Amino acid sequence: MENASGGIKRIIGFRANGSDPTPLYLQLANVLRQLIEEGAMREGEALPSERRIMEQTSLSRVTIRKALDLLVKEGLLRQKRGSGTFVAGGLPQIEQPLTRLSSFTEEMIDRGRTPSVQWLEKKLAYPTSEEVMLFGLSPGDKVLHLHRLRSGDGVPLAVEFATVPARYLPDPELVDHSLYAALSAVSAMPVRATQRLKARALPRREADLLGVTAGDPALYIERASRLSDGTLVEFTRSYYRSDTYDFVSELSIAPAEVV
Repeated sequence: MENASGGIKRIIGFRANGSDPTPLYLQLANVLRQLIEEGAMREGEALPSERRIMEQTSLSRVTIRKALDLLVKEGLLRQKRGSGTFVAGGLPQIEQPLTRLSSFTEEMIDRGRTPSVQWLEKKLAYPTSEEVMLFGLSPGDKVLHLHRLRSGDGVPLAVEFATVPARYLPDPELVDHSLYAALSAVSAMPVRATQRLKARALPRREADLLGVTAGDPALYIERASRLSDGTLVEFTRSYYRSDTYDFVSELSIAPAEVV
């Protein structure tokens, strides 16, 4: 590829940073992601073959493939069987499994992205009648309301409104970036949850926060998280941008009964 673009030259000139504890595949994925987001590699542009990247970088095929697979899942790359790997268009697509209970912060870090939060509300309040029934609260009990905008690499992805009984988190300042980290610190980490997903049109306020148009389609999720004894510890309602998020569930077919 004699007329390789500047972006491709930087790929084949990639050298792993031995002092960086980040896994090699994430180092390569981060370089590729930066090139795409900076416009150094444009939509439709082909990447060098895996063999050429191996020869030029001394990385293993497994490492290269893991980096490419990650960016394919994010929607930054697309692969055509027999043709190669190309830069995709649109915003990065994030794929999140429905079989694992994890925080937004964990999901972003696992994908080599930088999570951030903008707090819209973080305060103790008296519960609504719905929250009293959900959590089985007594008169005078308070709850912690956490309303926040969640972003990955600076891109707004979700608006969340979480409620936690104040007996678990009596001080709003106990929660920094991750609610689950705060619950874990007070030995109240949920171990299972029920999620309900619906397709909804984005209300104007949430659309403005996410930088899209009111009425655009969104994934609306209600999550009820419980302790090992079944006690409800968190109830969260979220709007996720449908153009950046895919929720994936793996299904299996039970073997037929032998009669």
